[in-house]
Amino acid sequence: MQPSTPPDWRPVAFKEWQLISDAIASGEQSVILRKGGISEGKAGFQWIHDRFFLFPSLFHEQPVQVTPLPDGTLRAFVPREGLAEDDVVFSVYIETVAMGRITDWEEVLRLAPYHIWREEIVRERYEWGDEPGLSWAAVRAWELEEPWILKDRATFGGCRSWFGLPADEGGDWRARLAAAREIAPRCGLPDWLI
Repeated sequence: MQPSTPPDWRPVAFKEWQLISDAIASGEQSVILRKGGISEGKAGFQWIHDRFFLFPSLFHEQPVQVTPLPDGTLRAFVPREGLAEDDVVFSVYIETVAMGRITDWEEVLRLAPYHIWREEIVRERYEWGDEPGLSWAAVRAWELEEPWILKDRATFGGCRSWFGLPADEGGDWRARLAAAREIAPRCGLPDWLI
């Protein structure tokens, strides 16, 4: 099955850790959890889009904040060869299956098989702010065989989850999406939430 984008859809990106993006691309993760960033506004994080590209963000603490690989080694980001330092690679496209907010810690724990974050990191996010809870989305994902590569820019920065992408740059993103491979989530989906 190919992704479905309305003819008038303008591409948007959702900022997510590189290692989480990799886990979704490998089928190891099918749920995204979010508390919200500093720049999310007074209402906090909202699932304002039901389809988006993943913007892979990097920071050096990621490997210790996610579960290790099955052999016990820390996960590592493997950079693509032949890219300029200011290239941003969009290779995973997402459509949400269901989304919502969880305020019960026991329900959050039930999501553990569907993501790679360590429990203490999830707990920290859950407890952050005035009210405990997390926003979640169960997702279907596709991997672009030929990534859509854009140059980094100021509008991609900041502590916010969403931003628009320049549809007229980096080649034909629609053709890349039409040729994308659907990723089967090896971990399944949280049926009780869908």
